[in-house]
Amino acid sequence: MHILFNQAQQRPQSVAILDTQGAHTYESLWTKSSQIALQLLEGRSDLEQERVAFMVSPGLNYVATIWGIWKAGGIAVPLCLSYPLPSLAYVIEDTQATAIVLEPDYLNLLSRYAVDNKIPLYLVEELQVGPVTDSLPKIALDRGALILYTSGTTSLPKGVLSTHANLEAQISTLIKAWKWTSNDHTLCLLPLHHVHGLINVVSCALSAGAILQFLNPFQAETVFSIFLEKRVNVFMAVPTIYFKLISEFDSYSEKKKIELSDRMKNFRLMVSGSAALPVSVMNQWEKISGHRLLERYGMTEIGMAISNPYQGERRAGHIGKPLPSVEVRLVDEKDQQVNSGLPGEIQIKGPGVFTKYWGKEEATKKAFTQDGWFKTGDIALVEDEYYRILGRDSIDIIKSGGYKISALEIEEILRNHNLIKDCAVIGIPNEEWGELVAAVLVGEKELDLKELKDWLKDRLPNYKSPKIYQIVTDLPRNAMGKVVKNELKSIFSTTISRKTK
Repeated sequence: MHILFNQAQQRPQSVAILDTQGAHTYESLWTKSSQIALQLLEGRSDLEQERVAFMVSPGLNYVATIWGIWKAGGIAVPLCLSYPLPSLAYVIEDTQATAIVLEPDYLNLLSRYAVDNKIPLYLVEELQVGPVTDSLPKIALDRGALILYTSGTTSLPKGVLSTHANLEAQISTLIKAWKWTSNDHTLCLLPLHHVHGLINVVSCALSAGAILQFLNPFQAETVFSIFLEKRVNVFMAVPTIYFKLISEFDSYSEKKKIELSDRMKNFRLMVSGSAALPVSVMNQWEKISGHRLLERYGMTEIGMAISNPYQGERRAGHIGKPLPSVEVRLVDEKDQQVNSGLPGEIQIKGPGVFTKYWGKEEATKKAFTQDGWFKTGDIALVEDEYYRILGRDSIDIIKSGGYKISALEIEEILRNHNLIKDCAVIGIPNEEWGELVAAVLVGEKELDLKELKDWLKDRLPNYKSPKIYQIVTDLPRNAMGKVVKNELKSIFSTTISRKTK
């Protein structure tokens, strides 16, 4: 994948990566990844798209590993660092990985499994040996490069196969749209088994010749300390992280708040993604940082497709306009384009769209229309050329009494209540209504549901108001901060729900 490797040839002595071990140049990254490639090949000329799974912490070793797999002609399969063994085994077995690359920290977790299943296991640092030669294969862009797994919020996770051409299209589109340059310095604190961290942050930074700094695990106080070092100028995170940073900021003295705010105003770009950004969080962050977050829309299957502009209005509650080279349309249940102003499912075409779900021919077929549009399952409206997400058809669109109700709209209103810290709205099956609107609330002890219902009367029509409630201490989330709503549905079937009349 040529766009990723260009900077290693053009800027060998420039710093590419900062991690816990220090600073690493592009030349060092190139050398270590080539060593890994040659060791994985073991004398062969090409891995011929064999899948290589790897479990490596964010930093130089992570990037050198994935580059090395690509250079050797393999398909990279990043493993989630927080997964238990059964989840890791699912990914390894589903991709039929022929090798596993690990850091020592993960050896105890996977060594017995690898032995029992006769899968070669390599320690990443032991692969970084030997001379670098020119005997690496030339990789065509139409070959498989990467298998990332969907979040699995509606079914078992599916392996999304992207080619080198798909990834190059995703990266080059974002570099152009978000004005990445070699003068940038970004901080990566996102999981690297998802598009947001791996493509938007890591790959874009290195393809642009920027400096990529890693922080793992996330700590709000450490993030702000790094900001005050006056090097970072591009920052990308999920809404949950911004929420935690705001809470941390609020705990500081006025002097430190002023110092941090002045520093953040000098950033070039701040982005939010992977989950819907509450308008309240956007407004709070703008007050403390001086930045109106750039919200965008993407998926594992397509990379980024829609974005608020780098220059121009960033509209709260909206994901923006289609990115260059990406075609977008809204359709009804029959895949017919809807009239202007009506909601419809987002469908996508473009060079960044994935090739197939690994080993799942029927699922791949169902994911595309007959004329090649990818069906995202997300419902949106276009308002003055800006797309606004209403929710996911199977999760966030509640069908009650003949109405199609956006759970995201109700959640945004609930978050404005001063005693509600977080919430999720779901549909519960009901014989009479089809589905009942149900709200799961993370609230203060003083929260009174009768008073909440009265408060909602002035803000929501009755058919949109939740009919049943449950108060919890926290909401279940996946690695990217998205609420796993299917887990919430069991709350209403196993406990006595709080109802309003």
